[in-house]
Amino acid sequence: MQSSQNTRRALVGLAGLVTAMGSAAAAEDQVSLAVLEISGVPVEHDAGMAWLGDGADTLLGLVNTIDTLAFDEEFDGLVIRLKDAGFGITQVEELGQALERYKDEGKKVHIFSEGYDTGGLMLASYADEVMLQAGGYVSFPGMHMEEMYLADMFEWVGVKAQMVQVGDYKGANETATRSGPSAQWDQNISSLLDGMYDNMRSIMMDGRGLSGPELDEAMVVAWAASGAEAVEVDLVDEVVDLPELKDHLSEFYDAEVSWVTNPYAIDGPSMDMSNPFAFFSMMSQQGGVQVDHPTIAVLHINGVIVDGDSGGGGMFGGGDQVGSRTIRNAIEQIIKEDLIQGVVIRVDSPGGSAIASEIMWQGIRRLKEHKPVWVSVGGMAASGGYYVLVGGEKVYVNPSSIVGSIGVVGGKYAIGDVYERLHLNIVERSRGPVAGLFGTGIWDESQIKLIRDEMTDTYNLFTSRVEAGRDGIVLGETAEGRLFVGSDAIGLKMADEIGGLDDAINDLADELDLIDFDVANYPAPPSFESMIQEMIGGFIQAPGVAIGQSQIEITLRALLGESRYLSVVDELNGIMLMRDEPVLLMNPRALIIR
Repeated sequence: MQSSQNTRRALVGLAGLVTAMGSAAAAEDQVSLAVLEISGVPVEHDAGMAWLGDGADTLLGLVNTIDTLAFDEEFDGLVIRLKDAGFGITQVEELGQALERYKDEGKKVHIFSEGYDTGGLMLASYADEVMLQAGGYVSFPGMHMEEMYLADMFEWVGVKAQMVQVGDYKGANETATRSGPSAQWDQNISSLLDGMYDNMRSIMMDGRGLSGPELDEAMVVAWAASGAEAVEVDLVDEVVDLPELKDHLSEFYDAEVSWVTNPYAIDGPSMDMSNPFAFFSMMSQQGGVQVDHPTIAVLHINGVIVDGDSGGGGMFGGGDQVGSRTIRNAIEQIIKEDLIQGVVIRVDSPGGSAIASEIMWQGIRRLKEHKPVWVSVGGMAASGGYYVLVGGEKVYVNPSSIVGSIGVVGGKYAIGDVYERLHLNIVERSRGPVAGLFGTGIWDESQIKLIRDEMTDTYNLFTSRVEAGRDGIVLGETAEGRLFVGSDAIGLKMADEIGGLDDAINDLADELDLIDFDVANYPAPPSFESMIQEMIGGFIQAPGVAIGQSQIEITLRALLGESRYLSVVDELNGIMLMRDEPVLLMNPRALIIR
């Protein structure tokens, strides 16, 4: 059972209560610091594995912890230790705003890491002091984007990708149909990268006090820099050996330093392996959300949008898939909970199924009849993700959130030549005027027209939803597949406010006059039993293969490398949706930014 997570306001009240019960301010010759360790990539919400003590940090949990520490008089400063942490640019923006609020209370922030990449340096730029492990490294080359074009490979193996798109700037078909970008897509994606790069530079220059030319010089030096070189170009303040960190901080404060690591951490339940009934007891626990206090619900739409139930990855493994049935069930649960006063939909999706997107939109419209519904965008709300977004009322984006891609793509892969090269004889029989539309052969012009007409109807429905949900939007400037960063989306009326999930939750609470409230995340995490069943369904009986990994996933990870694989997997899984649905609201996501 998932316990509710208090928001900034409730946590601040808890910190004040602790202080009132006897926590005195630090003496002049002694400083107490909180140490917050961040490992891996912060997740959007608990996936139901807390009973294993996996320690995965949620983004909102980290933000709330920082906000609570700002008002906790037991601690005079904050040390953030990055342990192989990875951040998306929008996660940096949300965490960074929390650190700014922390510093507004007159407290100092220190960040320590064994090494810094672009995301780590961006987060560190919000700190008062940036420390690097002695012997560590800094890699800050800027932003690099890669796109994969598969047409030549398909031609080589005998596959003809027949894709039709509505929207000149959509670009979702180009991965499969072209050897390089069209002029429209090149303009679209270049403008997007320019916006993200400008936001990155702004964070670094403001945080580190660098001019544009100084930042340029730092990036030339720090594409692979030693600690001394990083200090020289003002990306890092100090090089410190970890065993000497406390002594260094004592010198910084000119006082004796004590610290508490992860001060608000609560150990979750664990399985007692000495008890033979513990495993079966754990299996009997059901997933769910407990609501026993005035609550803001956060409905997570995270991953490729598909019909049916949500799941982890698709044919190619990797990223999440969010199902329309799962979201609609969660919406009904939220409606039935009288103590849920309002809802924030957290969207981080490149889109997917057009049908599933419409079903989710219908559910959000139904939800609005019962409770106020606001929206927060994480990394992306594109195509089907934006379709879902316009069902909400007030929309928050981070400066570097990707929004838009209002367009449609659809088609099939004609693989008849593959069978011929493999000497596989396929006999196809059809009855009816369009029964063979999705056979192995290549479409003729009349069949392509059928697909285009269907896609045009979907596009018209999509744009009508956008116009109804976003008052004042001009489709001539925003539609046909165009992509925008959040900082540009406000002026185009594609969104309303710059802010993170925490801002959306607390502003909605203010709107509802809620002071003491909980946050409940939906959909509920799965039960232990259902997780085990899903894992068993993914077993591969081969030596050295991890549970739940398909051979395709393992091969792709090896061929592409981890960063390329994680970037392309949602694109590949989205393409595979065409096996069941010829029309998609899918944004191309085979993008790698370093």
